Amino acid sequence: MANNTYIVSDSHFDNSPESLLREQQLVAWLKSIEADAGRLVLLGDMFDFWFSYRQVVPRGHTRLLGQLATMADKGTEIHYFIGNHDMWVFDYFEHEIGAIMHSAPTELTIDGKSILFGHGDGLGVTRGSYPMLKRIFRCRINQRLFATLPSAFSFPIAHAWSSQSRKSHGTKYLSYLGDDNEELLQYCMKLSATKHYDYMIFGHRHLAMTHPLHNNCLYVNVGDWFINRDYAVIANGEVSLRKCFDFIQ
Repeated sequence: MANNTYIVSDSHFDNSPESLLREQQLVAWLKSIEADAGRLVLLGDMFDFWFSYRQVVPRGHTRLLGQLATMADKGTEIHYFIGNHDMWVFDYFEHEIGAIMHSAPTELTIDGKSILFGHGDGLGVTRGSYPMLKRIFRCRINQRLFATLPSAFSFPIAHAWSSQSRKSHGTKYLSYLGDDNEELLQYCMKLSATKHYDYMIFGHRHLAMTHPLHNNCLYVNVGDWFINRDYAVIANGEVSLRKCFDFIQ
């Protein structure tokens, strides 16, 4: 029986040779879990940049898209939570793969447990320019204007900006910042005091970790596939963090 739920986040695929290897490793892992994956949750930033045009598909990622379609056809329920790097995926994965799309944190009941899933960007952030940038990027008018630009011009700019956005964080975020400085953790801590969840599971942070919250809730960050090849599994109502070594050369 395919009962387990697998969760992965932040692979940041682009069209570089290194990204292709990372994609091949993810596809190999997805093939290895096919038999018992009743549900696959992609927690966002699977692509470093994506734009869903009406009539054309951006180049690359054929192996991953084919594997996801295969799993969906075999009955795996696929949830895709839109991140801050792939916020322009729109409805492509819903129509072509059958993925259930989420643009905000969403509660799912799995194995009798109440679980809040989300990518995690912007949650608990009270300073900086990101909230304004998010509104700009999610504005339908701006999206339509971007779609009018030649892809040979727009995609290199978008990929360069996306890469610079990641690099701007530097090494600061490679280690735990402490309870008071982990904005996503603080968001979950406050929310768990007002509503009960068994788990709150997010990505975005690129740091696999767990932390107890209020009301017997557990915060889980699944880490990333970009550097660490992290993932999580929900089996019989229990969440465990794991790391993929089998397909890394």
